[in-house]
Amino acid sequence: MICFLGFLSDTLHRTLPRLPMFALSTLSLIVVLQIVIVGAAAALALAGVFQFVIGRESPGNQKMQAIAAKIRAGAMAFLGREYRLIGIFIVIAAALLFVFLDTGFANMRAGLWGEPWTAMSFVAGAVCSLLAGFIGMRSATAANVRTASAAQKGLAGALRIAFLSGATMGLAVVGLALLGFAGVLLVLLTEGGMSLPAAMEAATGFTFGASSVAMFARVGGGIYTKAADVGGDLVGKIEAGIPEDDPRNPAVIADNVGDNVGDVAGMGADLFESYVGAILATMIVGLSVSIEGEGDALVIYPLLLALVGAVASVLGMLVVRASTPKKVQPALKSGMLLASALFLVGAFFLSQAMLPAERAMGIFIGVAAGLLAGVAIGLLTEYYTSHSYRPVRSLADASKTGPATVLIEGLALGYLSVALPILCIGVAIAVAYVFAGMYGIAVGSVGMLATLAMVLAIDAFGPVADNAGGIAEMSHLPSQVRDRTDALDAAGNTTAAIGKGFAFGMGGLMCLALFTAYKEKAGIVSVDVTNPPVLIAVLLGAMIPFLFSSLTMRAVGRAAMAIIEEVRRQFRQIKGLMEGKAEGDPARCVAIATDAAIREMVAPGLLAVCSPIVVGLLLGKEALGGLLVGTLASSILLGMSMANSGGAWDNAKKYIEQGHLGGKKSDCHKAAVVGDTVGDPFKDTSGPSLNILIKLMTIVAVLTAGLYSVGGILG
Repeated sequence: MICFLGFLSDTLHRTLPRLPMFALSTLSLIVVLQIVIVGAAAALALAGVFQFVIGRESPGNQKMQAIAAKIRAGAMAFLGREYRLIGIFIVIAAALLFVFLDTGFANMRAGLWGEPWTAMSFVAGAVCSLLAGFIGMRSATAANVRTASAAQKGLAGALRIAFLSGATMGLAVVGLALLGFAGVLLVLLTEGGMSLPAAMEAATGFTFGASSVAMFARVGGGIYTKAADVGGDLVGKIEAGIPEDDPRNPAVIADNVGDNVGDVAGMGADLFESYVGAILATMIVGLSVSIEGEGDALVIYPLLLALVGAVASVLGMLVVRASTPKKVQPALKSGMLLASALFLVGAFFLSQAMLPAERAMGIFIGVAAGLLAGVAIGLLTEYYTSHSYRPVRSLADASKTGPATVLIEGLALGYLSVALPILCIGVAIAVAYVFAGMYGIAVGSVGMLATLAMVLAIDAFGPVADNAGGIAEMSHLPSQVRDRTDALDAAGNTTAAIGKGFAFGMGGLMCLALFTAYKEKAGIVSVDVTNPPVLIAVLLGAMIPFLFSSLTMRAVGRAAMAIIEEVRRQFRQIKGLMEGKAEGDPARCVAIATDAAIREMVAPGLLAVCSPIVVGLLLGKEALGGLLVGTLASSILLGMSMANSGGAWDNAKKYIEQGHLGGKKSDCHKAAVVGDTVGDPFKDTSGPSLNILIKLMTIVAVLTAGLYSVGGILG
């Protein structure tokens, strides 16, 4: 296959016409950074317009507004607690970066303090990521009640509001990522007077800041949302036999809060990190492979490529419309495919306009390989997790014989669902490498991420629709309103699964690019797995995702048990609660979930940050490379299988709730609820968090590569 691709590369280079070079090839990096900052500001302005449009819609009656206010207050309370803890981490980490990287041991002993550029970059990355999460949360908690209100009139208006909220999140993430990263790089080059290589090294701190926030947001948000979801479902659906989102269940508000903190703020921080990491990694690789006479073209290219993707995403958003439940998923898919197609066209002309003649077509093919692999992974994820296709319907059929077979079939489906996406990633890597070398692999990750604004728009609209359904149920709106929000929610579950598939593909390619940067910075040529310390590190790396998953799963279990006991207590002690004549105390469940999430997210975060440093110091820099290889392979496989199993269990339950196999309250439905409950932490806590684990570990390794010796302390 590699030989065939090499032959094809030579043939394309000889036969395809070369477009004339435009002025883009002569742009300086400073000018490009200024252009990117203007484009990022435009994206943020458009996000503001979308939020203004959402705010003009009707928030419904007083009861709906009161419920939405409780959800908003709970979400902001959690965000405030989480951000305070992250703030403490930012201060400590920035101080350590200043002392050990910006200054260094020798200078510190001599009393010579360096300029805090790496620490400044780290703080900027963390703040931009936190701000993106805050904007997304505010938008989602404003749109949920307006989506429910619009659903009283029809599906089209409800979809429009929910999707505009998702688009606000997508544009905020892309805008803040580009604005922050380009702004930091511009300051380093101008105010800092740094050379380009030194500025790129300091800018790694920006990605580390984004990664740190992503770890806390994804893990903390995941623990919160699934503790509330699992606890509420076990007591409400299984023990008390009341419907989902029933206002009698005190955990319902916490569950709806969790949809926002996990699937909006958490996913946004995750993909923010991937986005800036892919751009930085490609710029670093581009700097290392550039030859004399090419200037900064390979360094500039990923920045402009990201701008092209942002424009394509906005155009794709314009076609997302649907008036019936069956048209919702095709409408979202059409928007995604249009954005991808427009991006490919733009990437082709950009490649021809600014890249060296002998590299242009090969690099474009690398971009296309990454994007097409992302689309393929998304479609495969949809196939394995949507109840429109056979795998999930077969999983629903397994409920006929009880919850045990549902669990067995769901686990098997998750394992099976890994095979084809991994092949897609492998093919993309092979194609990109043959046509453009390591730069092709790196730029392929940018290609996969370029339409991030659109990916996040279709991903973040799901939690808004889910919240809207909960508000409709708790407000006792007509059944057709809940039917409309359920149609949006079902599409949102599938798009959320697609978003997680994208995230794993993006993370894999990005980490490969960053691994190349680590090798160059550490000065190692290869990672020899026959070397005992390296082999030990590979095994440790493969083990870490399992230890990490254990920490997050058990955290969900402990928090869910606390919520279960609280809900049981309220059912037992509050007279008239089960009859609907009295109100429960949802604030208590919100407080339990918040406390548990804040407390339990510390250990997984420390594991991710400290493990590469400990292995690098003890076993050396080559062994650290082995640790990253083991963690990368294990994380992608385990995380993708967990996310897809959880998504399939969820949609199998929803398939039964549509009236199949006996419908709600049947034995099949009870069995499917067990599968869905087990799958909740799979798909929303442990699975997605593994994607951040490997990215954060790789970035820490790149940032600290200069601290490690060849054999380490034990060598």
